[in-house]
Amino acid sequence: MKPRNTRAGLKNILTIYNEMVKYCCERCGNEFSKKSSYESHKNRKTPCDDKKDGAGLIHKKVISHKTCIKEKKQMSETKKYNVIEVCSGAGGLSTGFTSVGFEPLLLNDNNKCCVDTLKMNHPKTPIFKGSMMDIDLDEYKNKEIDVLMGGVPCQSFSQAGKRKGITDDRGKLLLYFIKMLDTLNPKIFIIENVQGLLTHNKGETIKYIIETIGKLQKYTVSYQLLDSNNYSVPQNRKRLIIVGVRNNINKVFVFPKVHTYKPVLKDVLVGCPTSPGLVYKKEKCDLFALIPPGGCWVNLPEELQKSYMGKSYYSGGGKRGILKRLDMNKPSLTLLTTPSQKQTERCHPLETRPLQTLEYARIQTFPDSYKFAGSVNQIYKQIGNAVPVNLAKAIAEEVLNVLNS
Repeated sequence: MKPRNTRAGLKNILTIYNEMVKYCCERCGNEFSKKSSYESHKNRKTPCDDKKDGAGLIHKKVISHKTCIKEKKQMSETKKYNVIEVCSGAGGLSTGFTSVGFEPLLLNDNNKCCVDTLKMNHPKTPIFKGSMMDIDLDEYKNKEIDVLMGGVPCQSFSQAGKRKGITDDRGKLLLYFIKMLDTLNPKIFIIENVQGLLTHNKGETIKYIIETIGKLQKYTVSYQLLDSNNYSVPQNRKRLIIVGVRNNINKVFVFPKVHTYKPVLKDVLVGCPTSPGLVYKKEKCDLFALIPPGGCWVNLPEELQKSYMGKSYYSGGGKRGILKRLDMNKPSLTLLTTPSQKQTERCHPLETRPLQTLEYARIQTFPDSYKFAGSVNQIYKQIGNAVPVNLAKAIAEEVLNVLNS
Protein backbone atom coordinates (compact mmCIF):
# COMPACT_ATOMS: atom_id res chain seq x y z
CA MET A 1 0.00 0.00 0.00
CA LYS A 2 1.37 3.45 -0.90
CA PRO A 3 2.18 5.85 1.99
CA ARG A 4 -0.28 8.53 0.86
CA ASN A 5 -3.11 5.95 0.87
CA THR A 6 -2.08 4.91 4.37
CA ARG A 7 -2.15 8.54 5.57
CA ALA A 8 -5.55 9.03 3.96
CA GLY A 9 -6.84 5.92 5.68
CA LEU A 10 -5.57 7.10 9.05
CA LYS A 11 -7.14 10.51 8.45
CA ASN A 12 -10.49 8.83 7.87
CA ILE A 13 -10.07 6.84 11.07
CA LEU A 14 -9.30 10.02 13.01
CA THR A 15 -12.34 11.71 11.51
CA ILE A 16 -14.55 8.86 12.65
CA TYR A 17 -13.07 8.97 16.16
CA ASN A 18 -13.40 12.76 16.37
CA GLU A 19 -17.03 12.54 15.36
CA MET A 20 -17.53 10.22 18.33
CA VAL A 21 -16.38 12.90 20.85
CA LYS A 22 -19.59 14.08 22.54
CA TYR A 23 -20.69 16.31 25.39
CA CYS A 24 -24.14 15.58 26.71
CA CYS A 25 -26.30 17.84 28.87
CA GLU A 26 -27.29 16.12 32.11
CA ARG A 27 -30.64 17.91 32.11
CA CYS A 28 -32.03 17.62 28.59
CA GLY A 29 -29.74 15.02 27.03
CA ASN A 30 -28.73 17.19 24.03
CA GLU A 31 -25.30 16.32 22.61
CA PHE A 32 -22.55 18.71 21.49
CA SER A 33 -19.39 18.00 19.53
CA LYS A 34 -17.48 20.91 21.13
CA LYS A 35 -16.99 21.63 24.79
CA SER A 36 -17.47 25.37 24.21
CA SER A 37 -20.92 24.73 22.74
CA TYR A 38 -21.79 22.56 25.70
CA GLU A 39 -20.65 25.29 28.14
CA SER A 40 -22.73 27.91 26.32
CA HIS A 41 -25.78 25.69 26.49
CA LYS A 42 -25.28 24.99 30.15
CA ASN A 43 -24.75 28.67 31.10
CA ARG A 44 -27.59 30.16 29.09
CA LYS A 45 -30.12 32.35 30.94
CA THR A 46 -33.13 30.18 30.19
CA PRO A 47 -32.50 26.71 31.69
CA CYS A 48 -33.11 23.76 29.43
CA ASP A 49 -35.95 21.35 30.13
CA ASP A 50 -35.29 18.38 32.33
CA LYS A 51 -35.17 15.00 30.64
CA LYS A 52 -36.24 12.20 32.90
CA ASP A 53 -33.59 9.80 31.64
CA GLY A 54 -30.87 12.46 31.27
CA ALA A 55 -27.54 10.92 30.37
CA GLY A 56 -25.29 13.36 32.24
CA LEU A 57 -21.95 14.64 31.02
CA ILE A 58 -20.14 12.25 28.71
CA HIS A 59 -16.63 13.01 27.52
CA LYS A 60 -15.41 10.30 25.23
CA LYS A 61 -11.63 10.08 25.02
CA VAL A 62 -10.02 11.67 21.97
CA ILE A 63 -8.03 9.02 20.11
CA SER A 64 -4.52 10.15 19.22
CA HIS A 65 -2.82 9.72 15.85
CA LYS A 66 -0.38 7.20 17.38
CA THR A 67 -3.25 5.22 18.88
CA CYS A 68 -4.88 4.98 15.44
CA ILE A 69 -1.66 3.66 13.96
CA LYS A 70 -1.30 1.09 16.76
CA GLU A 71 -4.88 -0.14 16.44
CA LYS A 72 -4.62 -0.31 12.66
CA LYS A 73 -1.46 -2.40 12.98
CA GLN A 74 -3.13 -4.74 15.48
CA MET A 75 -6.08 -5.25 13.12
CA SER A 76 -3.85 -6.04 10.14
CA GLU A 77 -1.19 -8.17 11.86
CA THR A 78 -2.91 -11.00 13.70
CA LYS A 79 -0.38 -13.48 15.04
CA LYS A 80 -0.43 -16.83 13.28
CA TYR A 81 0.68 -19.95 15.13
CA ASN A 82 1.84 -23.19 13.54
CA VAL A 83 1.08 -26.80 14.32
CA ILE A 84 2.48 -30.21 13.43
CA GLU A 85 0.08 -33.15 13.76
CA VAL A 86 1.05 -36.81 13.59
CA CYS A 87 -1.46 -39.65 13.25
CA SER A 88 -3.92 -37.12 11.87
CA GLY A 89 -6.52 -39.60 10.62
CA ALA A 90 -9.26 -37.79 8.73
CA GLY A 91 -8.26 -34.46 10.26
CA GLY A 92 -10.80 -33.73 12.99
CA LEU A 93 -8.18 -32.37 15.39
CA SER A 94 -6.39 -30.28 12.76
CA THR A 95 -9.70 -28.93 11.40
CA GLY A 96 -10.60 -27.66 14.86
CA PHE A 97 -7.23 -25.93 15.12
CA THR A 98 -7.27 -24.39 11.65
CA SER A 99 -10.78 -23.05 12.32
CA VAL A 100 -9.30 -20.68 14.93
CA GLY A 101 -6.31 -19.66 12.83
CA PHE A 102 -3.55 -22.24 13.29
CA GLU A 103 -1.47 -23.01 10.21
CA PRO A 104 -0.31 -26.63 9.79
CA LEU A 105 3.38 -27.10 9.00
CA LEU A 106 2.90 -30.84 8.52
CA LEU A 107 0.13 -33.42 8.76
CA ASN A 108 0.85 -37.14 8.91
CA ASP A 109 -0.89 -40.48 8.65
CA ASN A 110 -0.01 -43.92 7.31
CA ASN A 111 -3.46 -44.75 5.90
CA LYS A 112 -3.86 -43.98 2.19
CA CYS A 113 -7.52 -42.93 2.44
CA CYS A 114 -6.79 -40.66 5.38
CA VAL A 115 -3.87 -39.08 3.52
CA ASP A 116 -6.07 -38.52 0.47
CA THR A 117 -8.71 -36.94 2.70
CA LEU A 118 -6.11 -34.63 4.25
CA LYS A 119 -4.82 -33.60 0.82
CA MET A 120 -8.31 -32.70 -0.39
CA ASN A 121 -9.06 -30.53 2.63
CA HIS A 122 -5.58 -29.08 3.24
CA PRO A 123 -4.24 -28.64 -0.32
CA LYS A 124 -1.47 -26.21 0.68
CA THR A 125 -0.17 -28.27 3.62
CA PRO A 126 2.66 -30.82 3.35
CA ILE A 127 1.24 -34.28 4.06
CA PHE A 128 3.59 -37.13 5.04
CA LYS A 129 2.27 -40.62 4.30
CA GLY A 130 3.89 -43.24 6.49
CA SER A 131 4.77 -43.96 10.09
CA MET A 132 5.38 -40.95 12.32
CA MET A 133 8.69 -42.64 13.15
CA ASP A 134 9.86 -42.03 9.57
CA ILE A 135 9.36 -38.26 9.58
CA ASP A 136 12.62 -36.37 9.02
CA LEU A 137 12.77 -34.33 12.21
CA ASP A 138 15.92 -32.51 11.07
CA GLU A 139 13.72 -30.49 8.73
CA TYR A 140 11.81 -29.02 11.68
CA LYS A 141 14.09 -29.08 14.71
CA ASN A 142 15.53 -25.61 13.99
CA LYS A 143 12.08 -24.06 13.56
CA GLU A 144 9.99 -22.56 16.33
CA ILE A 145 7.16 -25.07 16.68
CA ASP A 146 4.11 -23.73 18.49
CA VAL A 147 2.12 -26.96 18.82
CA LEU A 148 2.95 -30.63 18.30
CA MET A 149 -0.07 -32.87 18.60
CA GLY A 150 -1.43 -36.23 17.63
CA GLY A 151 -4.12 -38.81 18.09
CA VAL A 152 -1.42 -41.40 18.66
CA PRO A 153 -2.91 -44.89 17.97
CA CYS A 154 -5.11 -45.90 20.85
CA GLN A 155 -6.29 -49.42 20.06
CA SER A 156 -3.75 -50.77 22.55
CA PHE A 157 -5.55 -48.97 25.38
CA SER A 158 -9.16 -49.26 24.22
CA GLN A 159 -11.57 -51.00 26.57
CA ALA A 160 -12.79 -52.99 23.58
CA GLY A 161 -9.31 -54.19 22.61
CA LYS A 162 -6.74 -56.54 24.14
CA ARG A 163 -5.17 -53.61 26.02
CA LYS A 164 -1.54 -54.62 25.47
CA GLY A 165 -0.49 -51.05 26.10
CA ILE A 166 3.16 -50.07 25.86
CA THR A 167 4.22 -53.61 24.83
CA ASP A 168 2.20 -53.30 21.61
CA ASP A 169 3.92 -51.68 18.60
CA ARG A 170 1.15 -49.10 18.44
CA GLY A 171 1.62 -48.35 22.13
CA LYS A 172 5.32 -47.71 21.52
CA LEU A 173 4.37 -44.85 19.24
CA LEU A 174 3.45 -42.89 22.37
CA LEU A 175 7.05 -43.26 23.50
CA TYR A 176 8.27 -42.09 20.11
CA PHE A 177 6.01 -39.04 20.41
CA ILE A 178 7.90 -38.19 23.61
CA LYS A 179 11.15 -38.47 21.64
CA MET A 180 9.73 -35.97 19.15
CA LEU A 181 9.05 -33.58 22.04
CA ASP A 182 12.67 -33.76 23.08
CA THR A 183 13.87 -33.08 19.53
CA LEU A 184 11.43 -30.39 18.37
CA ASN A 185 10.80 -28.58 21.67
CA PRO A 186 7.32 -27.29 20.79
CA LYS A 187 5.81 -24.65 23.02
CA ILE A 188 2.78 -26.87 23.64
CA PHE A 189 1.99 -30.50 22.96
CA ILE A 190 -1.32 -32.35 22.89
CA ILE A 191 -1.93 -36.10 22.98
CA GLU A 192 -5.46 -37.33 22.28
CA ASN A 193 -6.41 -40.83 23.36
CA VAL A 194 -9.25 -43.02 24.57
CA GLN A 195 -10.42 -43.05 28.16
CA GLY A 196 -9.15 -46.62 28.53
CA LEU A 197 -5.63 -45.21 28.87
CA LEU A 198 -6.61 -43.91 32.32
CA THR A 199 -7.38 -47.37 33.69
CA HIS A 200 -4.96 -49.48 31.65
CA ASN A 201 -2.74 -51.61 33.90
CA LYS A 202 -4.55 -50.16 36.93
CA GLY A 203 -3.43 -46.65 36.05
CA GLU A 204 0.26 -47.53 35.79
CA THR A 205 0.45 -46.85 32.04
CA ILE A 206 -0.69 -43.22 32.21
CA LYS A 207 1.57 -42.73 35.22
CA TYR A 208 4.53 -44.14 33.26
CA ILE A 209 3.83 -41.84 30.30
CA ILE A 210 3.62 -38.72 32.48
CA GLU A 211 6.78 -39.70 34.35
CA THR A 212 8.62 -40.30 31.08
CA ILE A 213 7.66 -36.85 29.81
CA GLY A 214 8.69 -35.46 33.19
CA LYS A 215 12.22 -36.79 32.71
CA LEU A 216 12.66 -34.32 29.85
CA GLN A 217 12.35 -31.56 32.46
CA LYS A 218 10.79 -29.31 29.85
CA TYR A 219 7.01 -29.43 30.28
CA THR A 220 4.27 -28.89 32.80
CA VAL A 221 1.74 -31.61 32.04
CA SER A 222 -1.95 -31.93 32.82
CA TYR A 223 -4.66 -34.22 31.53
CA GLN A 224 -8.43 -34.51 31.65
CA LEU A 225 -11.21 -36.69 30.30
CA LEU A 226 -13.55 -34.55 28.21
CA ASP A 227 -17.05 -35.51 27.07
CA SER A 228 -17.63 -34.14 23.59
CA ASN A 229 -21.29 -33.31 24.25
CA ASN A 230 -20.08 -30.65 26.70
CA TYR A 231 -18.39 -28.88 23.80
CA SER A 232 -21.17 -28.42 21.24
CA VAL A 233 -21.00 -31.95 19.83
CA PRO A 234 -24.28 -33.95 19.52
CA GLN A 235 -22.60 -37.10 20.77
CA ASN A 236 -21.55 -38.67 24.06
CA ARG A 237 -17.91 -39.34 23.27
CA LYS A 238 -15.22 -39.22 25.95
CA ARG A 239 -11.63 -38.50 24.98
CA LEU A 240 -8.53 -38.23 27.13
CA ILE A 241 -6.59 -35.05 26.41
CA ILE A 242 -3.01 -34.70 27.67
CA VAL A 243 -1.50 -31.22 27.38
CA GLY A 244 2.01 -30.02 28.12
CA VAL A 245 3.24 -26.41 28.21
CA ARG A 246 6.95 -25.70 27.93
CA ASN A 247 8.27 -24.58 31.30
CA ASN A 248 9.98 -21.40 30.07
CA ILE A 249 6.63 -20.05 28.85
CA ASN A 250 5.45 -19.83 32.47
CA LYS A 251 1.80 -20.25 31.56
CA VAL A 252 -0.81 -22.72 32.75
CA PHE A 253 -3.13 -24.50 30.35
CA VAL A 254 -6.75 -24.41 31.47
CA PHE A 255 -9.07 -27.02 30.01
CA PRO A 256 -12.09 -25.54 28.24
CA LYS A 257 -15.16 -24.74 30.28
CA VAL A 258 -18.31 -26.71 29.58
CA HIS A 259 -20.47 -25.04 26.93
CA THR A 260 -24.02 -24.00 27.67
CA TYR A 261 -25.18 -25.43 24.34
CA LYS A 262 -25.37 -29.21 24.40
CA PRO A 263 -26.79 -30.28 21.04
CA VAL A 264 -28.91 -33.35 20.39
CA LEU A 265 -29.41 -35.34 17.20
CA LYS A 266 -32.32 -33.31 15.85
CA ASP A 267 -29.97 -30.31 15.70
CA VAL A 268 -27.92 -31.98 12.97
CA LEU A 269 -30.11 -34.69 11.44
CA VAL A 270 -33.21 -32.67 10.59
CA GLY A 271 -32.87 -31.56 6.98
CA CYS A 272 -29.62 -33.41 6.45
CA PRO A 273 -29.14 -34.12 2.73
CA THR A 274 -29.07 -37.74 1.57
CA SER A 275 -25.58 -39.24 1.32
CA PRO A 276 -24.00 -42.65 0.67
CA GLY A 277 -24.51 -45.20 3.41
CA LEU A 278 -25.00 -48.83 4.28
CA VAL A 279 -28.38 -50.59 4.40
CA TYR A 280 -29.86 -53.30 6.59
CA LYS A 281 -31.00 -56.68 5.41
CA LYS A 282 -34.73 -57.32 5.57
CA GLU A 283 -34.45 -59.46 8.72
CA LYS A 284 -32.82 -56.63 10.62
CA CYS A 285 -35.31 -54.09 9.28
CA ASP A 286 -38.12 -56.24 10.66
CA LEU A 287 -36.48 -56.19 14.10
CA PHE A 288 -35.83 -52.44 14.11
CA ALA A 289 -39.45 -51.85 13.14
CA LEU A 290 -40.31 -53.08 16.68
CA ILE A 291 -37.84 -50.80 18.45
CA PRO A 292 -38.82 -47.23 19.44
CA PRO A 293 -36.46 -44.22 19.40
CA GLY A 294 -33.88 -44.64 22.15
CA GLY A 295 -34.60 -48.37 22.43
CA CYS A 296 -32.55 -51.46 21.69
CA TRP A 297 -32.85 -55.26 21.69
CA VAL A 298 -34.52 -55.29 25.13
CA ASN A 299 -37.62 -53.78 23.50
CA LEU A 300 -38.17 -56.90 21.40
CA PRO A 301 -40.53 -59.70 22.45
CA GLU A 302 -38.65 -62.20 24.62
CA GLU A 303 -38.48 -64.91 21.97
CA LEU A 304 -36.95 -62.52 19.47
CA GLN A 305 -34.50 -61.33 22.11
CA LYS A 306 -33.30 -64.89 22.67
CA SER A 307 -33.11 -65.60 18.97
CA TYR A 308 -31.11 -62.50 18.09
CA MET A 309 -28.81 -62.43 21.11
CA GLY A 310 -28.08 -66.16 21.27
CA LYS A 311 -25.87 -67.13 24.21
CA SER A 312 -25.30 -63.47 25.02
CA TYR A 313 -28.90 -63.30 26.21
CA TYR A 314 -27.94 -65.43 29.24
CA SER A 315 -24.55 -63.86 29.96
CA GLY A 316 -25.87 -60.75 31.72
CA GLY A 317 -24.56 -57.20 31.30
CA GLY A 318 -26.03 -54.19 29.54
CA LYS A 319 -25.18 -54.63 25.83
CA ARG A 320 -27.55 -51.70 25.16
CA GLY A 321 -25.66 -50.78 22.00
CA ILE A 322 -27.01 -53.87 20.21
CA LEU A 323 -29.94 -53.16 17.89
CA LYS A 324 -29.73 -49.57 19.08
CA ARG A 325 -32.12 -47.03 17.61
CA LEU A 326 -31.00 -43.49 18.41
CA ASP A 327 -33.23 -40.73 19.79
CA MET A 328 -33.65 -37.34 18.10
CA ASN A 329 -33.92 -35.62 21.49
CA LYS A 330 -30.68 -37.04 22.87
CA PRO A 331 -27.03 -37.00 21.84
CA SER A 332 -25.79 -39.96 19.84
CA LEU A 333 -23.91 -42.80 21.43
CA THR A 334 -20.22 -42.79 20.52
CA LEU A 335 -19.90 -43.27 16.77
CA LEU A 336 -17.76 -46.26 15.88
CA THR A 337 -16.08 -47.32 12.66
CA THR A 338 -19.23 -48.90 11.24
CA PRO A 339 -22.91 -48.23 12.00
CA SER A 340 -24.23 -51.69 11.17
CA GLN A 341 -22.26 -54.41 12.98
CA LYS A 342 -24.05 -56.23 15.77
CA GLN A 343 -22.06 -54.53 18.52
CA THR A 344 -21.91 -51.09 16.89
CA GLU A 345 -25.38 -50.52 15.45
CA ARG A 346 -26.48 -46.91 15.18
CA CYS A 347 -29.92 -46.90 13.59
CA HIS A 348 -31.47 -43.60 12.49
CA PRO A 349 -34.00 -42.36 15.09
CA LEU A 350 -36.96 -42.17 12.69
CA GLU A 351 -36.00 -44.28 9.68
CA THR A 352 -35.08 -47.95 9.64
CA ARG A 353 -31.56 -47.67 8.29
CA PRO A 354 -28.02 -47.01 9.53
CA LEU A 355 -26.83 -43.44 9.80
CA GLN A 356 -25.48 -42.24 6.47
CA THR A 357 -21.97 -40.86 5.98
CA LEU A 358 -22.95 -37.17 6.00
CA GLU A 359 -25.00 -37.77 9.15
CA TYR A 360 -21.94 -39.41 10.69
CA ALA A 361 -19.84 -36.39 9.71
CA ARG A 362 -22.38 -33.91 11.11
CA ILE A 363 -22.51 -35.75 14.42
CA GLN A 364 -18.70 -35.45 14.53
CA THR A 365 -19.22 -31.74 13.69
CA PHE A 366 -17.29 -31.77 10.43
CA PRO A 367 -18.52 -29.00 8.09
CA ASP A 368 -20.70 -30.23 5.22
CA SER A 369 -18.01 -29.00 2.81
CA TYR A 370 -15.44 -31.43 4.23
CA LYS A 371 -14.49 -34.16 1.76
CA PHE A 372 -13.65 -37.78 2.53
CA ALA A 373 -11.74 -40.13 0.25
CA GLY A 374 -12.27 -43.86 -0.23
CA SER A 375 -15.16 -46.31 -0.19
CA VAL A 376 -18.25 -45.91 1.97
CA ASN A 377 -16.78 -48.33 4.50
CA GLN A 378 -13.52 -46.34 4.56
CA ILE A 379 -15.42 -43.10 5.07
CA TYR A 380 -17.33 -44.53 8.04
CA LYS A 381 -14.03 -45.71 9.50
CA GLN A 382 -12.32 -42.34 9.09
CA ILE A 383 -15.19 -40.41 10.64
CA GLY A 384 -15.68 -42.92 13.45
CA ASN A 385 -12.02 -42.64 14.47
CA ALA A 386 -11.88 -38.84 14.27
CA VAL A 387 -11.74 -36.28 17.04
CA PRO A 388 -14.97 -34.23 16.95
CA VAL A 389 -14.15 -30.91 15.32
CA ASN A 390 -15.95 -28.77 17.90
CA LEU A 391 -14.12 -30.50 20.75
CA ALA A 392 -10.83 -29.84 18.95
CA LYS A 393 -11.85 -26.21 18.44
CA ALA A 394 -12.58 -25.75 22.15
CA ILE A 395 -9.13 -27.10 23.00
CA ALA A 396 -7.50 -24.94 20.32
CA GLU A 397 -9.09 -21.80 21.75
CA GLU A 398 -7.53 -22.52 25.14
CA VAL A 399 -4.17 -23.18 23.49
CA LEU A 400 -4.48 -19.76 21.84
CA ASN A 401 -5.07 -18.19 25.26
CA VAL A 402 -1.76 -19.61 26.46
CA LEU A 403 0.18 -18.52 23.37
CA ASN A 404 -1.36 -15.04 23.31
CA SER A 405 -0.95 -14.27 27.01
